[in-house]
Amino acid sequence: MGHSAQKMRKAAEHIRAVDPAFGDIIESSPLCNIGRKKYQEVSHFQALVNSVIAQQLSVKAADTITARVVTTLNGDVTPARMLDITELDLRAAGLSGAKTRTIKELAQAWHVNEYDFSDPKLKDHHVVDELTKLWGIGRWTAEMFLMFTLYRLDVWPTGDLAMRRGWEQVHGLSEHIDPKHLDSLGDAFSPYRSVVAWYCWRIIDGDSQTW
Repeated sequence: MGHSAQKMRKAAEHIRAVDPAFGDIIESSPLCNIGRKKYQEVSHFQALVNSVIAQQLSVKAADTITARVVTTLNGDVTPARMLDITELDLRAAGLSGAKTRTIKELAQAWHVNEYDFSDPKLKDHHVVDELTKLWGIGRWTAEMFLMFTLYRLDVWPTGDLAMRRGWEQVHGLSEHIDPKHLDSLGDAFSPYRSVVAWYCWRIIDGDSQTW
């Protein structure tokens, strides 16, 4: 279920009250669109495939390779189709060997287990624990899934480089912030830490088509 404009305004007000340094980026941005933007409807499996593709890539590069993979699969991004396609075809679409293996093993696991994360009562840590049991699925991928597929608003992805660079820019820091230090700084923003991360990304990526 998506989030209302009223809820996103409340989140922005909370963030600004906790840390006025976010005032400028909040003022110059539209409301956070996690769970609001009409993203193309994709399955949980396809959303994870997209996140794997995006690992350690710029938004533009990830979008390009994702489009190639979808074309290679004739638009049928399902576990069964992914198991049928050859590793060579996936590599030709631009995937690395490691990402090809991750997506192949994800397809196999999904085919066997038929994962379902749609229950809103599922705790964030349970989703992360289940996903990170899979080969090549790390915390970052699980956190992106929580934020942009399950629309969870209190995720704090301090392992994301662009998010940290955005935080540094918001606060005018001349040195890079340590992820562990940033981790503790997020507590005051709860239950809207995902929205804080979104504003940090917006500082870096601006009006990216991904938003």
